[in-house]
Amino acid sequence: MFKKILITLVIVIAAILIFAATKPNTFVVQRSASIKAPPEKIFLLLNNLHVWGSWSPFEKLDPAMKKTFSGPDSGVGAVLAWDGNSKAGAGSMEISEAVTPSKVTMKLDFIKPFAGHNVVNFTLAPEGEATMVTWAMSGSSPYMMKVMGIFCNMDKLIGKDFEEGLGNLKTLSEK
Repeated sequence: MFKKILITLVIVIAAILIFAATKPNTFVVQRSASIKAPPEKIFLLLNNLHVWGSWSPFEKLDPAMKKTFSGPDSGVGAVLAWDGNSKAGAGSMEISEAVTPSKVTMKLDFIKPFAGHNVVNFTLAPEGEATMVTWAMSGSSPYMMKVMGIFCNMDKLIGKDFEEGLGNLKTLSEK
């Protein structure tokens, strides 16, 4: 009996590991929202890391989070580094491209709880009296992330934060 259970367990683990190997080597999480404000107004909130706390859903993960700013206040080269509790982790983000008023691209590097290097893109497209804002994050999926992805969907985990952040950005921009 024990031998059958052990063999079954080995087969299940092997199937999970093989299935994980078939997953894509990259991931993308993306959400969009229509905001009744001009792109120029929204762009200012995205391009200045000093005002991120006014709308970012990640700020509430650790109200005591230590933040360090370097480089210019906004635009290319602006950097925000953070070190927080186990929920917030530690890392940095740097604006690598800013095209007024249509695009902000950032390099996002996590140090803890695990290392990760991603790219974040905000695109703003005018739609009549509103602006369609898209928040996307992409990065590589190392093998262990592929295994974790079988049990925990990255899109569902981060997507809800993006939706909340876009909602906060909407509220702030439409004032």
